[in-house]
Amino acid sequence: MNEITVEKNEEEEGAIPHVWRSTFKNIVNAFVEKDYRLSTPITNVNPISENTANQIKEYIEDYGEELTELPEATWDTSIYIYYGNYWNILIDLFTKNEGLSDLTLNAEVREVEGKYITDVKLVYVP
Repeated sequence: MNEITVEKNEEEEGAIPHVWRSTFKNIVNAFVEKDYRLSTPITNVNPISENTANQIKEYIEDYGEELTELPEATWDTSIYIYYGNYWNILIDLFTKNEGLSDLTLNAEVREVEGKYITDVKLVYVP
């Protein structure tokens, strides 16, 4: 399998780079444990505001299915695109009953002093 690297391509969507995948797995694992504020800090992930955490919790509860950890298959359909100073990320989420669900994790990644810093924006059905 070829290593997927970070690209600043504003024209085409790309597959999630390998360097970001463990970060998104850790975020989703926290959500699986119903830790929507990320009370245990994740390296290079900004804290989630109480308002955003409540929205994420409500969307997941309203969806009515139980989230699961990200399987390898999530990387087949999850994408990003570069918007000039950040990457907009869409991670497809999985649930126990459905497998691949309609829920998506939206985040932004910025390069700051040689590190990739992630801001979780929302979990929703696009």
